[in-house]
Amino acid sequence: MQARNGLDALVHSVKKSLGEYGEKVGAEERGRIESALNDAETTLKDKEASKEALQAKSEALMSASQKLGEAMYAQGQGQPGGEGAGQGAGGGGDKGGEEKVVDAEYTEVKDRK
Repeated sequence: MQARNGLDALVHSVKKSLGEYGEKVGAEERGRIESALNDAETTLKDKEASKEALQAKSEALMSASQKLGEAMYAQGQGQPGGEGAGQGAGGGGDKGGEEKVVDAEYTEVKDRK
């Protein structure tokens, strides 16, 4: 069941990315991605598909969509604010002092009355 859900999520993600960034990859790469998507969807529709078959299709789809990920990353680097966008949220150098973050565990204690 988990392999089926993982492949389903991957198919959804790749379809969305292909729609947004598909023009950034060549026609040959787009064809490979679409073929892997079709194979994955066919396997998902097969209720008797084994876990191994689902994992194989997942790996094939990830491999085929790697160039798409590279195109998405390259576009993010080329956009204004794309390269340093993580700095603003993660910890800016513009602040006067460094912020100290403490990671701790706690337990809730209820008052006894």
